[in-house]
Amino acid sequence: MTEDLSPAERYAAARRRAAEQATALGAFREMYEFGLDPFQIEACQALESGKGVLVAAPTGSGKTIVGEFAVHLALLQGKKCFYTTPIKALSNQKYGDLAQRYGADRVGLLTGDNSVNADAPIVVMTTEVLRNMLYAGSQALSGLGYVVMDEVHYLSDRFRGAVWEEVIIHLPPSVTLVSLSATVSNAEEFGDWLDTVRGDTQVIVSEHRPVPLFQHVLAGRRIYDLFEEGGGRKRAVNPDLSRMARMEASRPGYGGGGRRRGREADRERERRQRSRVWTPGRPEVIDRLDAEGLLPAITFIFSRAACEAAVQQCLAAGLRLNDEAARLTVREIVEERTSSIPPEDLHVLGYFEWLEGLERGIAAHHAGMLPTFKEVVEELFVRGLVKAVFATETLALGINMPARSVVLEKLVKWNGEQHADITPGEYTQLTGRAGRRGIDIEGHAVVLWQRGMNPDHLAGLAGTRTYPLRSSFRPSYNMAVNLVQQFGRHRSRELLETSFAQFQADRSVVGISREVQRNEEGLAGYKESMTCHLGDFEEYSRLRRQLKDRETELAKQGAAQRRAAAAASLEKLRPGDIIHVPTGKYAGLALVLDPGMPAGRTGGHPRGFDQFDGPRPLVLTAERQVKRLAGMDFPVPVEALDRMRVPKSFNARSPQSRRDLASALRTKAGHLAPERHRKGRAAAADDREIARLRTEIRAHPCHGCAEREDHARWAERYHRLLRDTRQLERRIEGRTNTIARTFDRIVALLTELDYLRGNEVTEHGRRLARLYGELDLLSAECLRERVWEGLSPAELAACVSALVYESRSGDEAVTPKVPSGKATVALQEMVRIWGRLDAVEEDFGISQTEGVGQREPDLGFAWAAYRWASGTGLDEVLREAEMPAGDFVRWTKQVIDVLGQIAAAAPGGGDSTVPKNARKAVDAVLRGVVAYTSVG
Repeated sequence: MTEDLSPAERYAAARRRAAEQATALGAFREMYEFGLDPFQIEACQALESGKGVLVAAPTGSGKTIVGEFAVHLALLQGKKCFYTTPIKALSNQKYGDLAQRYGADRVGLLTGDNSVNADAPIVVMTTEVLRNMLYAGSQALSGLGYVVMDEVHYLSDRFRGAVWEEVIIHLPPSVTLVSLSATVSNAEEFGDWLDTVRGDTQVIVSEHRPVPLFQHVLAGRRIYDLFEEGGGRKRAVNPDLSRMARMEASRPGYGGGGRRRGREADRERERRQRSRVWTPGRPEVIDRLDAEGLLPAITFIFSRAACEAAVQQCLAAGLRLNDEAARLTVREIVEERTSSIPPEDLHVLGYFEWLEGLERGIAAHHAGMLPTFKEVVEELFVRGLVKAVFATETLALGINMPARSVVLEKLVKWNGEQHADITPGEYTQLTGRAGRRGIDIEGHAVVLWQRGMNPDHLAGLAGTRTYPLRSSFRPSYNMAVNLVQQFGRHRSRELLETSFAQFQADRSVVGISREVQRNEEGLAGYKESMTCHLGDFEEYSRLRRQLKDRETELAKQGAAQRRAAAAASLEKLRPGDIIHVPTGKYAGLALVLDPGMPAGRTGGHPRGFDQFDGPRPLVLTAERQVKRLAGMDFPVPVEALDRMRVPKSFNARSPQSRRDLASALRTKAGHLAPERHRKGRAAAADDREIARLRTEIRAHPCHGCAEREDHARWAERYHRLLRDTRQLERRIEGRTNTIARTFDRIVALLTELDYLRGNEVTEHGRRLARLYGELDLLSAECLRERVWEGLSPAELAACVSALVYESRSGDEAVTPKVPSGKATVALQEMVRIWGRLDAVEEDFGISQTEGVGQREPDLGFAWAAYRWASGTGLDEVLREAEMPAGDFVRWTKQVIDVLGQIAAAAPGGGDSTVPKNARKAVDAVLRGVVAYTSVG
């Protein structure tokens, strides 16, 4: 190429190369064996020119190179660089990478429970750690020149996203911000906000994948391409897949028809076996991928139990993906990484089954695993010694663990409330792992054929790049006192107005205003169409609406009276009563185990009864299910049909115990029929207001109009559009200064509780400022009311667990076991204080739906925390808690984190036992499996 240039061009090119080599970027490029991509060069040049950058690029494209250049610049300029990540595992990984490149003496690590070389010029940390440093005014911020925020799209996270915005807003103006994000569809909008709050910020968006991604469907024994070859920008779906979907839909019995019998069912099974269309089993999928040269692969399954089951299925099928040399290497690495685990814990942790899978090149990866086990799986996978991983979607979040192929078993997942289709953004995030840069020339996303699959829907997921970044920012109590302490109320309010949440809300108002203008034009047209020559049709329409509203109101009153009567009947129930549940999923015969009375009446369930939820009886149904019912299951009053004794030995968790008692219930009362409830006379029949309105309607001139119903339809459209327009106007009003108004309500509540006095933060407020977490205000109130005084370290650990733990299941059938004595009293007092705070929050218009209020403390981990802090063995604790080791470690580490906060925030000196016992509790809990789980 150089020979083709003229002497002048060769001279100009040489000048450019010399100029580039003289820059920091030139020296930085020499450190890498591969050349940088155009988007990486553009971002690095912007950084070197003094600008902040937002880099939005696909997973695996190498955007962390830009973050590493910020580290390089900081070292050249004698400044500090903080590299933040959303999760500890990512922090550990990045710490290892940077320590290897720049030397361990120049790199530090700070996570919630770990501190390594914290005064180094380069420090890797979780985002929460940096937020806490900013609020505390830490000396470590001195000399800070650059902050890299890896995975900045986490600010959409409902639970933790606010932390990213807090850091971006509060970082000193002298700090250059490097924001690294997955591909998002509104990067320009986010960049505009960064430009507003941080100054000159360049947005660099790259949608180019360095390793091209091919989409497939695996049906039966064959892997089909999802798209036809060629076809330009809008690719057509493979006609073979569309044909298979049509054939399956037209097959007799499709859609869940009646069950086939005898030889007909056998023939159907044979036809299916001969057909090309079926969903292959997990071992079959791995075998097929291996044959096609598509391993290593990550198979995403949206269930922890299913991930573990998948490994066992592959082992049972005799799959071996490693040769003998690889197997011995795996064993050597595993034994080295797990050497600190006491031998007596290995069996409890399922070590030997896990090791067998690893030796064969197969593993699971999910949040329920021990962190050490997960990290070993990650290391072996990157080294090519594990070739098939079955993982939940948490693996898609940041961990550097690319594969040649990604497999999705289903396109539906449980979102915490219901089974829902995965979004295009989630599909992009999951399949983004496919294709290892520098190793693979292409990546592959494989979706398993499922009954009823729509290839066009899958093509829409694969072809859509809509992944908007939405702020989840909300002020919290801790944030409020920290802001007021640093800036005063007025300046704090102004700062919150600069949040991305408010920025997005303000922008959305423009579109809503245009919609209001269009609606007002429509209203004028509707008003003209409903005009009647006989009289004022708007007045006539208003009378008709008043009649309808009155009838609806009376119907609601009747329903409320029936609910009240039903709730009153539930309050009379006692353990041992046999009832008939009139409706709902568990309709039929049932035995009352616990009446579920409100707290304060019989010491029952603590949550929600002050809001008139009514009793929620715990029952055993005739079908052997133990469930806590709600008011909606009793639309009519219920009476006890009979009574029977509930054995003291009855255990709701034991299938045998449930079976025996349900059998006794059917024998005792299976023949009893419930009493029928007759409907009373409708209240509307005797209502004077309804009678008056009907008389006025009949007497109105418009009532006799031949086109009355036509006018009425236009009037209905008019009032519907008018209602919608009023709602839009309220939305405009509600979105203006939203964050600041929430802050005002929080400040008013904190002033009422004496945490703030104007611009002054009280002693209680300074304590709250050191308590970070979802239940920050409850923690501060417990310290103020000395709820934890006199507790032993183990009892204190049990109480603190209620501040961090949240049950994965919403099933309340089994009342959690808690330590007896002082711990029980303290936990009950915590629930009482929460109930009081809940009422105060309601008075000040603060709700959990806004992401601000205090949720109810969850006692589900109290017994496990108490037993572990008391020195009980791991085997016994996990068996009693019925919890995976990884979950146990994660919750325990969160307990340690909050215990440390309480030790620092609790009033020192005097007669308070809390600081000392909190530190003792940390020492008691930080042992065994909790102490040896990795760097961070």
